[in-house]
Amino acid sequence: MHKKINFLLAGILLFACKSYSQQPDNHRLDSLALVKPGATLIQVSNQFKFTEGPAVDKKGNIYFTDQPNDKIWKYGTNGKLSVFMEKSGRSNGLYINEKGNIIACADEKNELLEINKNHDVTVLINEFEGKKLNGPNDLWMDKKGGIYFTDPYYQRDYWERKKPELKGQHVYYLAKGSNKVMVVDSLLAKPNGIVGTPDGNHLFVADIQANKTYKYQVNEDGTLSNRQLFVNMGSDGMTLDSQGNLYLTGKGITIYDKSGTRLGNIAVPANWTGNICFGGKNRKTLFITASESVYTLQMNVKGVE
Repeated sequence: MHKKINFLLAGILLFACKSYSQQPDNHRLDSLALVKPGATLIQVSNQFKFTEGPAVDKKGNIYFTDQPNDKIWKYGTNGKLSVFMEKSGRSNGLYINEKGNIIACADEKNELLEINKNHDVTVLINEFEGKKLNGPNDLWMDKKGGIYFTDPYYQRDYWERKKPELKGQHVYYLAKGSNKVMVVDSLLAKPNGIVGTPDGNHLFVADIQANKTYKYQVNEDGTLSNRQLFVNMGSDGMTLDSQGNLYLTGKGITIYDKSGTRLGNIAVPANWTGNICFGGKNRKTLFITASESVYTLQMNVKGVE
């Protein structure tokens, strides 16, 4: 089922990388430093409707969702693709916890779910102050087992409701062992992509409607402070590499360094690139969910999630 993107596309990708290297240093993407030399995008499959939420387990296997088709898929380190779960609550963003269970943003009933290997499902949260969540979208877990998640409102055709019960679209935090969430940012127009640094000290959140991504200080009690504009670009999903570079999605993959300097863009042949993560046994496989397709790209840098 694997097939290489045609030679012309590979040439375009390499040409784009070379073009960035000819620009001023603060806009340069050295493809040899990030992308494995000679690597090209590999289309794993194009059998989906809209792919999202890739997450990696301890072994390097990647789980992702086909949200409209209500399935969670697995892409193994052996390169094989298989359905992990049917009827997943319309899961979107995923994260794998320390137990190896999937934490899923499932918007069929506006829930945050924990799914074990036997497909047993536990509802972690489904409301805020007695009202339905908008539709949990993406998440990141801290070292304490607490969960940060975004809750934008996207009207779904499988909902009976036609408007949100909550007034705002917020970023929430669910502490480990708690059944109550707290708002950690209520000032974003439509929060979406989210990721934290390996040390747990900082969190990045994209406001996809305002086309901005913010960086926060993470406090001991789970609250956020010192919100700073990181880049003037929103994102559907995001990830970090071992060098601290931030990867944002939408039209391809746009990479920024620690300071917020734009390094360049990896073109992806799809109308929309929804999300990304690093996987594989050595965490150097960039796994890309792009609408009806999923792709891989071999990198020189490792992922940190």
